[in-house]
Amino acid sequence: MSAPTIRPAGDRAALIEVADTATARTVADRLRAELTQLIDVVPGHCTVLATWSDDAPDLRAAVLHAVSAPRETAPRASITVAVTYDGPDLAVVAELAGLSIADTVERHTAAVYTVGFLGFAPGFAYLLGTDPSLQVPRRSEPRTRVPAGSVAVAGQYSGIYPRESPGGWQLIGRTAFVPFDAARARPAALAPGDQVRFVVR
Repeated sequence: MSAPTIRPAGDRAALIEVADTATARTVADRLRAELTQLIDVVPGHCTVLATWSDDAPDLRAAVLHAVSAPRETAPRASITVAVTYDGPDLAVVAELAGLSIADTVERHTAAVYTVGFLGFAPGFAYLLGTDPSLQVPRRSEPRTRVPAGSVAVAGQYSGIYPRESPGGWQLIGRTAFVPFDAARARPAALAPGDQVRFVVR
C-alpha cells in the first residue's frame, strides 16, 4: 500500500489521500478522536479533508498512526432498510454475477454494510460491504431519471438514491426509506461509520 499523501487545501485545511475508502474512514475516525482542534473531518472515496481554525495540527503523525495501527471502531448506528427487489437492472446484475436472481438478492441482503462517505447528492451514502460477486460495473449509459428510493450497486459500493436524479448505477430494487429530508433535525439519515442491513420487503 502506498503511503498517505497530505496536500494543502487553503491555509487552514489539508486533503489526505489514501489507498481506499476503508482506510479513509479509519483515518477520519482517528483524526476526530485524537486532534480535538480540528473543526471538521470529511472522508471521501480515497481522501479525507481536515480543517482547523488556529494553528495547524500534526496531521502526519496521526495519519501514519492510523494507517500503521488501525483499530476497530464501533458503528455509530445500525439501520435496517426494507427493499423490494424488482429493479430494472436486477436480471443484468444476476447475469453479470453468474447467479440466479434469488441468489443475487440473497447475497445482497446477507452483507453488513458500512457507510464509507456521503456524496453525489445530499444524503447519498456510499455503502461498503457489497459481496464481491455483486461488484459489477456501472451502466454503459446512465439514466437521465432514477426514482428516489432506488437501491443500486456499482463497483464496490451499494447505495440508495435519496431523490430523483440522473444516475449510472445498476438498479436492483426500491425502498420507502428516506435517506435525506431537510426538515429533519438530522437531514441525512446515514452518516460515515453507520451500519446498514438490507432485508426483503
